[in-house]
Amino acid sequence: MRNFLLGISLVLSLHSFAQVEESKLGSWYMYFYNVNFEESNFGVQGDFQYRNWNTIGDLEQLLLRSGVTYRPDEAPILFTLGFANITTGTPGESSSTFNENRVYQEALINQKILQRVHLLHRFRYEQRWVEDQDFRTRFRYNLFVNIGLNSKELVPRTFYASFYNELFINGERDTGTSEVELFDRNRTYFGLGYVLTESTRLQLGWMRQETETFTKNQLQFSLHQNLNF
Repeated sequence: MRNFLLGISLVLSLHSFAQVEESKLGSWYMYFYNVNFEESNFGVQGDFQYRNWNTIGDLEQLLLRSGVTYRPDEAPILFTLGFANITTGTPGESSSTFNENRVYQEALINQKILQRVHLLHRFRYEQRWVEDQDFRTRFRYNLFVNIGLNSKELVPRTFYASFYNELFINGERDTGTSEVELFDRNRTYFGLGYVLTESTRLQLGWMRQETETFTKNQLQFSLHQNLNF
């Protein structure tokens, strides 16, 4: 009986992803923040994201993520220990959702080349508790590239070109209801940003996400803030 129910669950899961309209442009609305405490190596970092299968209204994911950061003295690296809660919706008219909790550890490494090319390497390791699935982990690597257009530095009134590519690799492949591939997904992004103030940047771009079950294009609207207290 248990195997039969697991089989039904797998079929329904695959059916849900089969309903993803790959030709329809999705949209992600995102807010990123980084808080630095004066005279301290510690801080807080996180993001809130509202993702849609379409322009707006068809929930893909609601992602809430925050963590405690630590920056070693005189080192271009930032460590984070954080927690995320994710609500994932079903594409189309269905309003059904499922929940996921994550604990994650990450390292951000800054680098600058060719005077105006700003690189950021992000290494992230996630421990995932997905509703009705077994515990599993995932490895992620993201290379961010920001290139100042009218200034070498990302100072106020600077326009910049933005690019990133992120690779996701599954740890445990058995979810309890099915088996996933080692490769989870890849995201490629191109965008244009504007430095509004010393602490605030705005960005608009296009992202292509490729998984084992679907490929989809997304618009991304993001606000980035770096605050000092």
